[in-house]
Amino acid sequence: MKSEKIALKSVAKGTFEETWIEDGFFVLSRKNENDDVEVLERKIDSSYIQFHFCTKGMAVFVFNQGNYKLDITEESSLLLYNPQRDLPIHVELQPHSWMVSAVLSINKFHSLFSKDADYVTFLSTENRDKKYYKDGRINPSMAVVLNQMISYNLNTSVKSLYFKAKVYELLSLYFNRSEDADIEQCPFLVDEVNVAKLKKAKDIVVARMAEPPSLKDLASEVELSLKKLKEGFKQIYGDTVYGFLFDYKMEVARKLLETGDHNVNEVGLKVGYSTASHFIAAFKKKFGTTPKRYITSVSS
Repeated sequence: MKSEKIALKSVAKGTFEETWIEDGFFVLSRKNENDDVEVLERKIDSSYIQFHFCTKGMAVFVFNQGNYKLDITEESSLLLYNPQRDLPIHVELQPHSWMVSAVLSINKFHSLFSKDADYVTFLSTENRDKKYYKDGRINPSMAVVLNQMISYNLNTSVKSLYFKAKVYELLSLYFNRSEDADIEQCPFLVDEVNVAKLKKAKDIVVARMAEPPSLKDLASEVELSLKKLKEGFKQIYGDTVYGFLFDYKMEVARKLLETGDHNVNEVGLKVGYSTASHFIAAFKKKFGTTPKRYITSVSS
């Protein structure tokens, strides 16, 4: 695990999206789509164990008032547990980086493995009072689940239920050390190469959101069949390519409107709408209000 200090040019305060799973168990997630480093903080006491996953970019964990830093890079994980002292989260999420964290009380965690405590090394009686830090790689099976969580696109009323299912699946995969640990859940995602190609496809449509390629051209560019692109993208990101892109564009548009630096027409053009009417209709479909009314609501 690499440890180093990073020169911060521009820093902003960020906020975790927190999803309650059950007593003593919650999930934190954050997409930093900005050009600034985001500082994220959350108080965590010594009775909790933390699992952090960086699915894109890099996150820098800061300890002891900045005297020590740990990096977790893209597709890496970090397990933190220290029963001797509180371990609050203070993370510098780098520009264009995504992370998901599962935080649960040690009592809750022990209950998950009560019959198999010896299987998880730090649950043994002699180790349970020792601090435990461990870094690792996110295997393809875990990557699928993490991307489904961070790109969640279902009705908000079922979000807690959905996250509960996914975070338990994630922890199962994290501790799975069988020969099949890296086999994908779906037959068209049987190796890391295909997962990387689907990630590349997502990065391409995001980078070219104003003029995205056709599905046929996108499939050709990432060297996947059209069928594998469609099915694999939906499996990992929870939506079709253009469904994902629509939500992404609307989120970018919302943030641009909030800055007050651009009018409605300019924002529409930036996210790929040639006419203001088409942009207004799309924005209203997503957020239930027009861009102008949204600006008024956030500025009042």
